[in-house]
Amino acid sequence: MSEAASVLREIADNVAKNDAIKARLVLDYLPHVDEPIQAAALGLLAKAKATMAVPLLASLADSQPDLVAQHPMIREAIAIKLLAEPTVLETILPQLGRQGLRLVLDVIGEIKLEAAAPPLLELLATITDTDEMEAIISTLGEIGDPIATNTLGDFLYSGNRKLIIAAIRALGKIATPTAMRRLAERMGTDNQLDVLILDIFARVQDTIALEKLNEAMRSHFAHIRTYAKKALTQIGVKAVPLLTENLRYDDPDLIIHTLNVLGDIGDATAIAPIRKLLHTQPKNPNVRFAAYEALGLLPLDKGAYVLTQGLLDPVEHVAVAAARAVDRNFTPILGAGIKNMAADDDDAARIARIVVQAHAGQIFLALLDEERLSGLLLDAVLRSHQDTKDTFYSLLKEHGYSELALRLVTPETTTETRPMVMAVDDSRMILSIYKNTLHELGLTPVLFEFPASALEWLESNTPTLVLTDLNMPDITGIELTRRIRERYSKEQLPILMVTTQNEMNDHKAALDAGVNAIVNKPFTAESLMAAMAPYLPGRQ
Repeated sequence: MSEAASVLREIADNVAKNDAIKARLVLDYLPHVDEPIQAAALGLLAKAKATMAVPLLASLADSQPDLVAQHPMIREAIAIKLLAEPTVLETILPQLGRQGLRLVLDVIGEIKLEAAAPPLLELLATITDTDEMEAIISTLGEIGDPIATNTLGDFLYSGNRKLIIAAIRALGKIATPTAMRRLAERMGTDNQLDVLILDIFARVQDTIALEKLNEAMRSHFAHIRTYAKKALTQIGVKAVPLLTENLRYDDPDLIIHTLNVLGDIGDATAIAPIRKLLHTQPKNPNVRFAAYEALGLLPLDKGAYVLTQGLLDPVEHVAVAAARAVDRNFTPILGAGIKNMAADDDDAARIARIVVQAHAGQIFLALLDEERLSGLLLDAVLRSHQDTKDTFYSLLKEHGYSELALRLVTPETTTETRPMVMAVDDSRMILSIYKNTLHELGLTPVLFEFPASALEWLESNTPTLVLTDLNMPDITGIELTRRIRERYSKEQLPILMVTTQNEMNDHKAALDAGVNAIVNKPFTAESLMAAMAPYLPGRQ
């Protein structure tokens, strides 16, 4: 009899007699025979009872891992046996070696065998090996049976971080309201774990998940707030009803974050609540700024006249946001209303400046037909940054105002080297304000909407000073500061954090990261210069 025939006859006889001991000896010999004989022998073993076949096939993961990788039928056979006789798990799970258990757990997770949950929970209660516990917890998540929720919830408070993370992910896959509540209860003591849980909430999007994401915008930590805002923006319209409720609270920071998200979502149902908020005349100028900025991103259609009142807001940043919103929703009726608002000389000069700061082209053109206003507008442009001059020069040329455009062409009168100030902010409107404000202050602005681009620029350039926002997606102002400090000391490159946030934890974190000072928004040219002066040569 040939060697191959002998191997196959022996394994067939072992299967018939349910002799696992002798069958194991045959399996140990398989590396010495050709691959077709190995496959045939494994096929015969797969016909054995589950109590014999599953432990023997699984044991190969410990003794012959290459054989398991070479023959996918081993995993398939285990899956078939467990689907047919899941009760065998109660007796065989404790018998398996480390790799054999991992193989069986992988198969259980792939086929999502709900019947495996009870024996896995029982085994989990008896073992102490961390890797095996982690693997079982992960498999319970793959199965998704809610009966594991309480046990997994207990592991959220384990002393082992690997087990905590495994339990978080497993509960996220179970995704029942109870599982979401257990995750919500775990938040608040570890920022990294909080982000992991928020990621689950962003995926699940049930009522509890949305509420916790919304609540996370109140976090004392910038990266948590930033993550929550990004997740809610991606969720979109589904989050709008919950978000608009935030506008009823007396919490300026929460309202500002909410308005940012509502503007980015762009759903028209947010318009009425934001208008209602403006009608209450919020005392905090940052709230008013965020409200106008959000309305500028929403489809207002009729009723955009509500925005014009913002042009006379006492805080210039707010007026610029209102002007940008009006311009995006411009109608001739709005233009006429703005002309009436500009009847007073002081108001006219201020409106002209605001329109130019906002790059509000449609308002600019509508006011040009009055000589008094056209002169104020052109003067405001001439005092602005060259980019702003170029914008309005092109606008005038495009609409047939060639003579007026020529008045914006002025010879270069100075060759002085201006200190270079880098400003980083995810609001394009704020960047536009920075551009003209820094120019008026005799500085050269270098602007970045994305912190990653700012870091790249800093690899080959060194400004005199950095201004950075706090709440920015992907890289917060605190993280940006930390990364700049890897290259520059506080003396080599001063950094000012310019923020609406009044959270003491943020201020401490910013100072710990290496900012030189904190400046509150909104700023004026005077207040910004006062904050920058100690760090600018010759301006102290």
